[in-house]
Amino acid sequence: MSSSVASPEPHQPRPKATGLHKGEIAPGVAKTDPIIVIDGVTRTFGGLTAVNVDHLEIPRNAITALIGPNGAGKTTLFNLLTSFDKPDSGSWTFEGKSLSGVPAFRAARLGLVRTFQLTKALGLLTVLENMKLGATKQKGEHFWQSLIPGLWRGQERAIEERALTILAKFKLDAKKDDFAASLSGGQRKLLEMARALMVEPTMVMLDEPMAGVNPALTQSLLDHILDLKQEGMTVLFVEHDMHMVRHIADWVVVMAEGQIVAEGPPEDVMKNPAVIDAYLGAHQETDLGVVTGRHPAEEK
Repeated sequence: MSSSVASPEPHQPRPKATGLHKGEIAPGVAKTDPIIVIDGVTRTFGGLTAVNVDHLEIPRNAITALIGPNGAGKTTLFNLLTSFDKPDSGSWTFEGKSLSGVPAFRAARLGLVRTFQLTKALGLLTVLENMKLGATKQKGEHFWQSLIPGLWRGQERAIEERALTILAKFKLDAKKDDFAASLSGGQRKLLEMARALMVEPTMVMLDEPMAGVNPALTQSLLDHILDLKQEGMTVLFVEHDMHMVRHIADWVVVMAEGQIVAEGPPEDVMKNPAVIDAYLGAHQETDLGVVTGRHPAEEK
């Protein structure tokens, strides 16, 4: 995906994707153009059923939020879809191709990449080195080809140029020679998202991208997530901040006890009394959109 697409001015609301579903909205509703289709996926740990998803479709070129209480099975579902864990039963497809039994690195090569709740930056490598590791099909990774620099130097220069372009977009270019271990929590989140783009993905899955992030970097992360959709990618993210979900998500999926209990546009899901009481809480007073300047505060 190109990293040169211009972003709107900061704090400007961006249009939401619409027309994502077909028929009446209910858990498992069919999507107009799904990129992921999940059927009968289950995962148990001992006597605990962590995931039990009968049917779920993720809409293409949209931002979908996966929400629910702690222990709902959100991260486990992420792990299953990206082949970091194996299900007890069920199947799922990405871009029409079955990913059942496909190892994580092959899923990434197909264009499905993810970040983690706890960042996985390699602390003793520099920021630039972390970025370059994200590129696929590197000739220098093969033993015999690595012995002949002329075979891989051109590609290496192109990879470094792309990495620097993406780092500049994420405002991490000044840190390119710093060890990743020296970055703040928020900067590591940015680095992980930037490194994911080195794969040139079709879909990016973000596991709690705002967790542990300094408020000073919140707006930057929000804008970068919105940029992913603008650049033609599909985004699925786990998040607990419902104000953030309301402002940036096109579609919301609610999990509880491993099952999909509701889905729909955020404004509809947020009004569902059962969802509000059980999963969102009824007394959230601080609106992230107001804090970051994306939306004006309502007069009382």
